[in-house]
Amino acid sequence: MKESHKISGAFQLAVLKSERLRILILVGAIGAAFIVRSLRTVIYPSHENVQLWLSTFAVVACFVGYEFLVLRAVNRAVKNGRDLARTTWISSIILETCLPAFAIAFFSSGSIEPLYRPLANPAVLAFFIFIILSTLRLNPALCRLSGFVAGVSYLAAAVHLGWRPSLGGEASLLSPQRIVFAYAITFIVGGFVAGAVAGEIRKHVEAALREAELQRQVERLNHDLEVARSIQQSLLPTAMPQLDGFDIAGWNQPADQTGGDYFDWYLLPNGKVLVALADVTGHGIGPALLAAICRAYARASFMVGNGLFSAMEHINSLISSDLKEGRFVTFVAAVCGPGDSRVELLSAGHGPLFVYLLREDRIDKTDAQGLPLGVSPDLISEPPLVLDLKPGDTLVLATDGFFEWANAYGEMFGTKRLEETIRQSRDKPANEIISTLYRAVVEFSGGTKQQDDLTAVIIKHT
Repeated sequence: MKESHKISGAFQLAVLKSERLRILILVGAIGAAFIVRSLRTVIYPSHENVQLWLSTFAVVACFVGYEFLVLRAVNRAVKNGRDLARTTWISSIILETCLPAFAIAFFSSGSIEPLYRPLANPAVLAFFIFIILSTLRLNPALCRLSGFVAGVSYLAAAVHLGWRPSLGGEASLLSPQRIVFAYAITFIVGGFVAGAVAGEIRKHVEAALREAELQRQVERLNHDLEVARSIQQSLLPTAMPQLDGFDIAGWNQPADQTGGDYFDWYLLPNGKVLVALADVTGHGIGPALLAAICRAYARASFMVGNGLFSAMEHINSLISSDLKEGRFVTFVAAVCGPGDSRVELLSAGHGPLFVYLLREDRIDKTDAQGLPLGVSPDLISEPPLVLDLKPGDTLVLATDGFFEWANAYGEMFGTKRLEETIRQSRDKPANEIISTLYRAVVEFSGGTKQQDDLTAVIIKHT
């Protein structure tokens, strides 16, 4: 039965399944009572008992037949994903709850005085079974209706048997005139109690369904994020370029399933190699999509043979048309040639960049030459920087996830510790330098959660 507010399909299905269970319990209880009645007839096979058994059989058969029709309608509604009609719910309540009253009115023993017949018939107890089972409908209004119908039908059966209420004050509180009326009030109150119980059960069912739906949504989201992660990771280079005179390595670890950082390399038409690193603001699925777009724009711009500055201008114009206000991309690109000690470097908002000079055992920090991509439709930047690296010199490109990772006391790893780690690992290959950096920042964090994406590229002149 539909409430005034919209109920979810899952809750509607739960109500129908609960109604199906209620019908099966009710039919089972009626069947058990009829079997007991049949055994009594077999044990005491008098003419009156046989006649009463036949009448009872006819009523039970009609009742069970009706219940199976309702059960069929419930099964059809479950299959089709629809609710039962409002009239079906109400008619079921009225017809079922009137059954004990019918038994009281027409199957009471004639040997009992009319005033006591409404009290002496065991069918009175069946009212409580119907009222209790009404809670399985998970509808307080239907429970109250069940109690009201039970009270009214019981009084009607009592009146049919000859009971009349006592309007005077001379009757005892334990007299049939008073007790029958008290029973009717009890049935009505029982309906309200059952309604309160059904309301509480309904709250728990709705809460459980919401939690289950939320869990399914989380599982679907995690699955989608895992797919996005696998796609994003597949876009990263599986092997770094083999370039005469250079040892190059790159590494990425997002803070979530997906991240806004990436690194890449391209073999340019002139035989040189371009290594790029980008950091989109934020982390998660949105920045991951922007990072993939930026990667596509960069590859298309650099592969046509444009110079470093003109290619960066083209990437910026494309990115600017895509990004909303407040979003931007820091991007750094380095061009290396085989057997050439010079490295051409251009950073759009990405910094600081670290250059370790082996002969002087010194680390120079280089700031970005221009504004991040997407800040302005036109690239605002100085010309590319040319580094003349000597053997053992190392260029370190890292995102701020490294030096901004904080420990439990809120202290960040910082650029000083990053520089010291670079100096301590100066004799290691490029990929081991990255491993050393990561171990150092994890050890410093003391187990705090990674809050930002980590990406690093090492270009070491050999």
